[in-house]
Amino acid sequence: MHVARRARLGRPGVAAPATGKNPAVTLPDWLDRLYVAEEMQAADAHAIEEAGVPSLELMERAAEGLARAVGEAAGPGAVRVLCGPGNNGGDGLAAARLLRADGYEVDVIVCAPLDKVKGDARTNLERLPGEPPRESADGFDPALLERSGAVLDAMLGTGFSGSPREPMGAAIAAINDHGAPVVACDVPSGVDASSGEVEAAAVRATVTATFHGPKVGLYVAPGAFYAGEVRTIEIGIPRGAPAPTTAGLISGRALALVPSRTRGGSKFDSGTVVVAGGAQGLTGAPCMAALAAQRAGAGYVQVAVPASTEAVFELRLLEAMTASMPDEEGAHTPDGVDAVLALCERAGALVLGPGLSRAESAFDFARAIARRAPAPLLIDADGLNAHAGRLEELRERPAPTVLTPHAGELGRLLERDSSEVGAHRLACAREAAERSGAVVLLKGDDTIVAAPGGPVAVSPGASAALATAGTGDVLSGVIAAFMAKGLDAFAAAAAGVMAHARAGIEAAARHGADHTIAGDVIEALPSALARGSR
Repeated sequence: MHVARRARLGRPGVAAPATGKNPAVTLPDWLDRLYVAEEMQAADAHAIEEAGVPSLELMERAAEGLARAVGEAAGPGAVRVLCGPGNNGGDGLAAARLLRADGYEVDVIVCAPLDKVKGDARTNLERLPGEPPRESADGFDPALLERSGAVLDAMLGTGFSGSPREPMGAAIAAINDHGAPVVACDVPSGVDASSGEVEAAAVRATVTATFHGPKVGLYVAPGAFYAGEVRTIEIGIPRGAPAPTTAGLISGRALALVPSRTRGGSKFDSGTVVVAGGAQGLTGAPCMAALAAQRAGAGYVQVAVPASTEAVFELRLLEAMTASMPDEEGAHTPDGVDAVLALCERAGALVLGPGLSRAESAFDFARAIARRAPAPLLIDADGLNAHAGRLEELRERPAPTVLTPHAGELGRLLERDSSEVGAHRLACAREAAERSGAVVLLKGDDTIVAAPGGPVAVSPGASAALATAGTGDVLSGVIAAFMAKGLDAFAAAAAGVMAHARAGIEAAARHGADHTIAGDVIEALPSALARGSR
């Protein structure tokens, strides 16, 4: 439960995580607050030092929630409670006492010397009735988990970061190999609660019972994939405790920000979007971005495409306008820059990059437009690849910017391997936002939206249906439509993530996750948006 006392430092080349101590950073009310370790520590301290709540009382309430979760998850066999020497272990020891009182067979294993158990954890060790804990300080024997009905992981808590030491590393491996239901205490051991990073191994939980409020690392990959079902347990921290300021989970309330069309308005009042992209063999991506923008409510969409491909777009986009641009072997060239900029003079948003190709002439075209476009700009796909290693150039843009990379594209922007981005998603998204001055949306089931110098919004997760070609182009069109309707870049990106996620769920319900294509997601957008803030 209680968090670490040491400072948290960023890795070389990676921005240090925000700690919640910057009063200039606030969370909009359409985000559900997520805690980092320091923020949880401050809430604990407020309860104990200012409100006078005994720390043992907080631990007891945490244990009550843990015991309920274990009881609901347990199958036939003994409950094995694995504890560390700190307060997280104290929560586990208290839960073991409650489970024994409820009639469960409970084995307690402390993965540290018993004389290292101090403070409130020591008090609960001494309160434990029945068979005393087994000490597993020198190594962990997987046989200790045989025929378990459930495992309670109470080894490493919210303040943990880095690589688990032995014997906890071996215990984590044994838990994951066993297959019994696992309840994690506050955060799965091995997961960094502030970032979701997993440096070595981590417990794969069935349920994570987290205290007072959910933690960032339970929703950011890879930690999100270890957390299982996240349940928040109220432990009695009173009102007035410090609240998170650095990160939040995107809620349906974000969709309430999107303006609706009015009877007295025109197609231009509903939002004008320009999509610049396309190349021979790559006409699908800009079509999907344009169609998604229309389904998301944009009243007027123009698509700037290479002249040699215009006939394809005319056939596929009945409601959008096409603008023919100079091309070279089917790809955009810098000769089309001024024409696109002219289109942007009346546009509320520009999407740059879908289907652009990696031709050098197309990259020159993309970089010139990004520098000069006066409209709010979303850069995706090869528009991002055109800026590989050039993030700082985007700081000079005259209007708001949203970047929507996946891990590979963000790796190229930051000039590092995509595996490093995957391991440090939150830090990399924040670094890219700071270096570019843009809102950075790092795509994934845990899509992260980072604003430079500001908060981070995290997707609550969606559906495997979105793991198919073209859904990123759909997301680009939705966000552009929201920007064209007047939302600021951060709000538009977050609302777009929520609309996209809901449409993915809706499409999967109609077609099955394995059978959904990007066009199905576009068709599901109206019903997803009709749900509003529900």
